[in-house]
Amino acid sequence: MIDLSLSSTRHRLCNGVSRRDFLRIGALAPLGLSLPHLLAAGAGDRNTRAKSVILIYLGGGLSHHDSFDMKPDAVEQIRGKYKSISTSVPGLSICELLPKTAQVMDKLTLVRSGTHENDHHETATNWVLSGRFGTPFGDHPAMGAIVAHETGFSGAVPPYVAVPKNPSFTWELGKSVWLGGRCESFKAGNPNDKDYRVRDLSAPSDQTLQALERRRTLRAAVDHLADHVKGNDQIATYDEFSRKAAEMVLSPQAQSAFAIDKEDTKTRDDYGRNEFGQSALLARRLVENGVRFVTVNFGGWDHHADIFKGLDKKLPEFDQGYGSLIGDLDQRGMLQDTLVLAMGEFGRTPKVNDKAGRDHWGRAGSMLWAGAGVARGAVVGATDKNGAFVTDRPVRPADVAWTVYEALGIDPEKHLHTPDGRPVSILAEGATIKELYA
Repeated sequence: MIDLSLSSTRHRLCNGVSRRDFLRIGALAPLGLSLPHLLAAGAGDRNTRAKSVILIYLGGGLSHHDSFDMKPDAVEQIRGKYKSISTSVPGLSICELLPKTAQVMDKLTLVRSGTHENDHHETATNWVLSGRFGTPFGDHPAMGAIVAHETGFSGAVPPYVAVPKNPSFTWELGKSVWLGGRCESFKAGNPNDKDYRVRDLSAPSDQTLQALERRRTLRAAVDHLADHVKGNDQIATYDEFSRKAAEMVLSPQAQSAFAIDKEDTKTRDDYGRNEFGQSALLARRLVENGVRFVTVNFGGWDHHADIFKGLDKKLPEFDQGYGSLIGDLDQRGMLQDTLVLAMGEFGRTPKVNDKAGRDHWGRAGSMLWAGAGVARGAVVGATDKNGAFVTDRPVRPADVAWTVYEALGIDPEKHLHTPDGRPVSILAEGATIKELYA
């Protein structure tokens, strides 16, 4: 059946498509109903640095001490167990478990001065994903949702995709909040699964005349219903096309974008046969096919205990997938218009605790920027000798979001409207990280 959301709350549409265009298409998949043409309402040409953004989100908080801001001269309790290795940038060293990333450091900018004042997972995550501080439950739309709102669909692919899904600790983060379901992320699932397929993405195998007639009749009935309920507040939220773009039956273009099995064996092996490696590869395929914002969610960095046992596994997986992604994008000529950002919600405490772990630390953290005009082989910002506090060029969450929006040609000061008509600026503060483009 058609799933209509019976709610009295109105939500603003992302790209102005009419109510009749929104239905629970996942429920219509058995009939072969595919409506990509209804979604072709893109934002048009913009003066931009980037066509697309890939956000690699290291949920839990990557230890900067044990990755990109090592302190080899500090005492053992601070410096940890890993040694530094040289990179393709003279004088720049990073963790020994990141050899593939070391080879591509000349293609990106390392920012060592991410900073804010919150050490709570959900609160900090919502802050860094939106650029605006709020409650743990998410008061402000995530960057991907804003991008979906401002750009809309381009052809048949969704503008905002999460691989395998949005970040989550105790509840889902990175959501559209008051922008409504039309701006939520398409949840791609785990591309490392055997026989990976996106739910409801496949077209039906049989297309009889009777089935086609049923499809036409049903569509006419839906249109008729839509005409009668346009002004009905009780079902106004049905114009969110039933909350999830992930349940839409998409076009062959979208099916191709998600068809990671079309990649050759060597490429898949290069990225790593694990969830993150295949997610990074899928992200490349998605931006190739016009997706504007991809969040690759790679969690599991919250190492309060036995951090080195955890990083012994996590860092090599990140290294293989990230290093391959940057190299692959560059080789294909895609890095010039794809902005790639890798970050978590905060760093980790300078001292290793009595459980051989590091705790939450918002005061300092590292992030990686690449592509879309970002300087190659640069380092921005610094921390003190113990990696505890930023001493040069602090980069705050609003600055990160501002820079992402500007790269996509979105005005960070633009006012959007909440469902009750209240104007809210996309960002309340922030500025471009100009050093990225020096």
